[in-house]
Amino acid sequence: MILRVVNHKFHYEMENLCRVFYPCESIRVLHDDEEGEDSLCVVTSLSETDKGYDIKVSFGDEMRECSTTDYDDCERRMAVLLFGMLCDFTGYTPKWGILTGVRPSKLMNTLISQMGEEKAVEYFTQKLLVTPQKTYLALSVAKAEEKIMGLSDEKSFSLYVSIPFCPTRCNYCSFVSHSIAQAKKLLPEYVEKLCEEIRVTAEIAGSLGLRLESVYWGGGTPTTLSAEQLERVCSEIEANFDLSFCREYTIEAGRADTVTPEKLDVIKRHAVTRISVNPQTFNDDVLVSIGRKHTVSDVIDVYTTAREKGFDNVNMDLIAGLTDDSYESFCRSVDKAVELMPENITLHTLALKRSSAIVTGGIDVESGETANKMLGYASEKFYSHGYVPYYMYRQSRSLGNLENVGWCKPGYECLYNIFMMEECHTILGVGAGAVIKLKEPYGRNIERIFNYKYPYEYISRFDTILERKQQISEFYAR
Repeated sequence: MILRVVNHKFHYEMENLCRVFYPCESIRVLHDDEEGEDSLCVVTSLSETDKGYDIKVSFGDEMRECSTTDYDDCERRMAVLLFGMLCDFTGYTPKWGILTGVRPSKLMNTLISQMGEEKAVEYFTQKLLVTPQKTYLALSVAKAEEKIMGLSDEKSFSLYVSIPFCPTRCNYCSFVSHSIAQAKKLLPEYVEKLCEEIRVTAEIAGSLGLRLESVYWGGGTPTTLSAEQLERVCSEIEANFDLSFCREYTIEAGRADTVTPEKLDVIKRHAVTRISVNPQTFNDDVLVSIGRKHTVSDVIDVYTTAREKGFDNVNMDLIAGLTDDSYESFCRSVDKAVELMPENITLHTLALKRSSAIVTGGIDVESGETANKMLGYASEKFYSHGYVPYYMYRQSRSLGNLENVGWCKPGYECLYNIFMMEECHTILGVGAGAVIKLKEPYGRNIERIFNYKYPYEYISRFDTILERKQQISEFYAR
């Protein structure tokens, strides 16, 4: 697909909007007179006149146009024209309208601060063409996030621990994670380096007087580590970081085929307050289709064992739109999750990542309309059983441009998710693929420091990673 951009700087937003309707298409952006041909070609243009600005969008034989005197509104108006044209051409109307951003709730909070709640809601529905249902969702999440963001201040930070290993790679996944079969030999040295990085990071945080608010282990699958390795890393964190102010400590125990009673015992002995036991689906056939090696029964066994061992804050993930998952099958998964009554249920919309098997292999996926119907059923079910939405983000190429939402029983919000997504304080990341996000005290500036993605590179270039840590102190010294 070609997106031709003539005399304007709005190519990023127009490209994202085209991708909403054509998530698997390669989109080539051509500026002004650059040459290129494709059967799918969108032309967007802006011209200045003595009365203001003329905006034109064409697709195939159809062309639409409008005028405005306000340059600052040109991008939105162009998006509205393109959105309407692509809706008519594809027969699909995305529920988030022209809004393509990752954090709709953050925009909602910004608009509320500028114009009040009523006008912000009106802007979403009338200017951004978001449906009333999605607007209400954004408003609900914005209010929930605002309360939690208030827990953070200029001295706050969270710690992210990256364990980029998995038993297998799911067909929808594009994360840099390595199967244990291929990378098991790296684990001992990886854990050694990780513990050293934890010590160095803790020393820097302590010297700056930073206060640890939350800890989150992600990946990958953290419970691919052995019980002894989990013990080692947990002990290293407790020995080096001051956890007296820590409000929440999460470890993802996401894959049932990696969790044992011994590992749960290790986690329970330490400061961990929250775990994830992630089925993704309660349909065995779908688990096989996406490449998982465990069964629904395995998930329920792990969840039951976790409850027996005293874990009282458990998250479960579900995904709408998985390979071979019908609407009816998905609804049964939602029903089962609600029956088990975890404190958190995070509902994701399938994202079509370019390097995932589901895209490179040409595997069929559910349509945006079906995915939206799935989310609608889940939303009603969750509300009716006392869950509330507290956290939301969206991913590029998600089915139907739909959302991922964290639902919880009141009082069980995952603080780290909000601290990280809303960028209200510094995140210090350790491990391969981790990202340090430095939040300017009393300001909005964010700077990032990246660790090497691949475990073997993380190990072989570890000295460089430690050198980069010095940028943390330099940032806070400004």
